[in-house]
Amino acid sequence: MLLTVTCLGQFMVLLDNTIVGAALPDMQHRLHTQLTGLQWIVDAYVLLVAMLLLSGGVFADRFGRKRVYLTGVAVFTTASVLCSLAPSVGWLVAGRALQGIGAAALSPASLALLVAAYPVPQERVKAIGLWAGFSGIGLAAGPVAGGALTDAFGWPAIFLVNLPIGVVLLLVGLRSLEETRNPGAPAIDVPGTVLSVLGVGTMTYGLIEGGARGWTSPLILGSFTAAVILLAAFVAVEARRSAPMMPLRLFRQRLFTVSNTAMVVVGAALMGSSFFFSQFFVYVQGSSILRAGLQTLPLSVAMVVVSPYAGRLAARYGFRIVVTTGLALAGLGLLALGMVHADTGYGNVWWRLGVVGIGFALTMSPLTGAAIQAVSPQEGGLASGISSTTRQIGAVLGVAVLGAVVRTRQSDGASFEAGLDSAFLAAGTVTLATAVFTGLWLTKSKPAQGSAALQRSAGPDAVTTPNKASTNSR
Repeated sequence: MLLTVTCLGQFMVLLDNTIVGAALPDMQHRLHTQLTGLQWIVDAYVLLVAMLLLSGGVFADRFGRKRVYLTGVAVFTTASVLCSLAPSVGWLVAGRALQGIGAAALSPASLALLVAAYPVPQERVKAIGLWAGFSGIGLAAGPVAGGALTDAFGWPAIFLVNLPIGVVLLLVGLRSLEETRNPGAPAIDVPGTVLSVLGVGTMTYGLIEGGARGWTSPLILGSFTAAVILLAAFVAVEARRSAPMMPLRLFRQRLFTVSNTAMVVVGAALMGSSFFFSQFFVYVQGSSILRAGLQTLPLSVAMVVVSPYAGRLAARYGFRIVVTTGLALAGLGLLALGMVHADTGYGNVWWRLGVVGIGFALTMSPLTGAAIQAVSPQEGGLASGISSTTRQIGAVLGVAVLGAVVRTRQSDGASFEAGLDSAFLAAGTVTLATAVFTGLWLTKSKPAQGSAALQRSAGPDAVTTPNKASTNSR
């Protein structure tokens, strides 16, 4: 029962990652918002997950994994209901931020419960494999479920679907889960958490609002200045704390720094481009919302299918070859998407999405494996968590930056289609440049002992936390 409860909770979180994208066109129409509003709807959630994910794992170990897991479920479910009732974009963004807080508690706690319940390494790997498999199902089901629910009932339905799942998890979890904790868990890094949220949030504000308010307006320039000051303060605080949320000393290892830098680009290019897929099919090619959801499937299906094999390939050929190949494929696929137009038939579009999905699937688990190999076995869980955090930070910035590209092009008189082409071309160019970067600097070495099994258990969102538990099982 514990396995079912934890897997279903992770399924709900991952479903929410992709189900919202399918509903963005309907949100824009019904809420009378512009591109900036849609960016905030997505980034409010991703920002809180990115900045609180590491703290969520510490909370679970320190205060009880069952307690934090069920609290996360309750917050996430309540926030979902609030999102469905939101009368305006502002209320919806607030609800999405609350969802992010719930997800940041729920996801690491669910995996921590599995780790505690399966002390035998072989059994633990199987359990994590199922956990990651549910993640893949959630990612793949999101576009279809979002398109179908939005087409039939409108965008609020995509949030209400979480209500029955959350209620069942709370009722069953209260009775079936056993409380576990780690008495030796470190203290919560409150200053680091607060500064990271404020710093990245302020930078995101400048990137999203800059296209609408003007890049030279005092408010935007002030936000970028404040972001630099806050992030500098974050670095200073983390350098002085005995138990920081993000130990800066780990970045002295080249392999760790290169892998996390590449992960930022992966998160930015993947999330930033995915943000526009449904909008392209609806606004440029005239598809219905349901059909648009189905048309985006090749990306998520490719990731679900290829991700389990990425670790095996990295174990055989080394991180550098697999990651560089994946980034090159993803970059070429994004460049190809930048050449798609209103009259391009779907038969000439789906394979481009598939190439992007295959490329990114080949990068995520090996990049986390590389980060884990760069540190001591005792710090493998921390390295995995940081890798997930950098990917989420990239996702926040990707939605903001590519949205800014589209807005800037439109302000210069270009069409929405031309703006999308520029965004996809920009994402592809940066991804290809990162492929060159990893090809030169990502150390060519095979994963440490146990990494192959670790990666075989990983699903399409393996960079989030499966590696953390698998590493602890070594």
